[in-house]
Amino acid sequence: MLLENIVWDARDPHRLGTFWASALGAEPFTDEPEGFEARMMLTDEAFLDLCFQRVAEPSRSPARLHLDLRGGARQQEVVGRLLSLGAEHADIGQGEVPWVVLADPEGNAFCVMEERAAYQATGPVAALPLDSADPDRDAAFWAAITGWVPWAGVDGVATLRHPSGAGPLLEFCPEPEPKSGKNRVHLDVRRSADEGDVTERLVEMGASTLSGYEGLPWRVFADPSGNEFCVLDPPRQQA
Repeated sequence: MLLENIVWDARDPHRLGTFWASALGAEPFTDEPEGFEARMMLTDEAFLDLCFQRVAEPSRSPARLHLDLRGGARQQEVVGRLLSLGAEHADIGQGEVPWVVLADPEGNAFCVMEERAAYQATGPVAALPLDSADPDRDAAFWAAITGWVPWAGVDGVATLRHPSGAGPLLEFCPEPEPKSGKNRVHLDVRRSADEGDVTERLVEMGASTLSGYEGLPWRVFADPSGNEFCVLDPPRQQA
């Protein structure tokens, strides 16, 4: 399995998707009424797809996964550009901090980070912080299902990264409260062509299965801390 998608629930996939594609320099490849997708290249071969799926009403539960964008010495310039694309300043109780908190056009909070050595070569997305009840346990779980490897990130934060050393850090942060409700942003992994049903393996590792998505080319699970993720079917063989 490999980490492939960052997925947003959206009332308006086109509007939200075009914002994030412009913000991150991603190339759109699907723009339909029910979904928008854009590809963010990490290397010449490695990528993350940004996927926006229509829902009637996104969850109002506290966010457990968000994006930290690289700002560094250009932090205010990056903030200004994002505001021009449709972001707004947001107050989530952060107080006096060196990063800037913004919200995208549908109210999803994200951060533009100050200069940090760990984020110098990440590209536009510095990190993907994910709330966890047990960061070391969850880092080991996600390493096993994504192919990403442990990485020396911010001091004291359990961290993974694509094995090429490119792209954002996946950070596991102690949760401020137990999970309640559905995540508005989640991750997808894809099975390789030689992998069969991985349900038993994932459950043995601490995942749980979720229902309600029968008949679709993916299965939905929750990690040991309850964060949803999808396992996509293997890619179709080229004719």
